[in-house]
Amino acid sequence: MSESNLYPGLNLGDTHGEAHDQAETTVFGFWVFLMSDLIIFGILFAAYAAYLNPMGLAGGPGPNDLFDIKSVAIQTAFLLVGGVAYAGVSLGVKYKKGRAKLVAWLFLCAMLGTGFLFFEVKDFLSQASEGGTPQASGWLSAYWALVGLHGVHVFSGIMWILAMIGQIATRGIDDVVKVRLSMLGVFWHFLDLIWVGIFSFVFLVPLA
Repeated sequence: MSESNLYPGLNLGDTHGEAHDQAETTVFGFWVFLMSDLIIFGILFAAYAAYLNPMGLAGGPGPNDLFDIKSVAIQTAFLLVGGVAYAGVSLGVKYKKGRAKLVAWLFLCAMLGTGFLFFEVKDFLSQASEGGTPQASGWLSAYWALVGLHGVHVFSGIMWILAMIGQIATRGIDDVVKVRLSMLGVFWHFLDLIWVGIFSFVFLVPLA
């Protein structure tokens, strides 16, 4: 493997010149940076697991009382389809499909992320109305912190997408934009990875 292809999967391709070389190091470095985020989520997962017991509920409502699995499934579909949609962005950059197609794919990702947040906020409001507020128990504090932090990340990702749409409109698809879109792709897929963990552990694991 040549030194210009150190990290397969992050490559734009040799035809992209300087952007290809920058993405090799910059995007990989950004992925390493995201590992600090993963540690934070890992701590929150551990806290959630520690409170997932009758004592952690403190006599308050539990998963069976609060969770709407249908809504969670819809959220999961929105987010995972959004991850697939970002493949259109990555391929559009790599194969130089033009700014119109890139903006269309980015806009689709933003809309899917917004749909995810809509149902998540709706669930939070519904849970709060049923007494499922963070201060009600240790379990609910851990639940709101874990799921809420992921939601904040999704909102940040949507803001980043909108910023990139603006940059594409003003700068075109130059080397800087290419690298930033590659970094955004790593972040957007990272959110999918975290949500799979949340969906599997928080919403599917029954209360012991």
